[in-house]
Amino acid sequence: MIIVAPFIKYLKISGITLYPFILIQNRNLKQNQSVLNHERIHLMQQLELLILPFYVFYLIEFGVRYIQLKDFKSAYLNITFEQEAYKNDWNLNYLKNRGLYSWVKYL
Repeated sequence: MIIVAPFIKYLKISGITLYPFILIQNRNLKQNQSVLNHERIHLMQQLELLILPFYVFYLIEFGVRYIQLKDFKSAYLNITFEQEAYKNDWNLNYLKNRGLYSWVKYL
């Protein structure tokens, strides 16, 4: 379910997925196609890991990456789940062809 949540702009993000919801800044779907695709990739990742383990793995990996890279943005961009989503958010057919656990190749 997609929810327009203008308040997330204060988090300096375009969108966020909190299963089963995708929160985006504005309703302009043409502008948000890659953002929505990115967040839908996260939905699939969350389902594959039965939701809660996704968040645990995400936070642990962020912590490890932050210790390694000592930079918030670099740590975030190097999270396995984010790498898969960013590298494929432009491909609007990605989810149709994506295999199960495709995020693993980004470990």
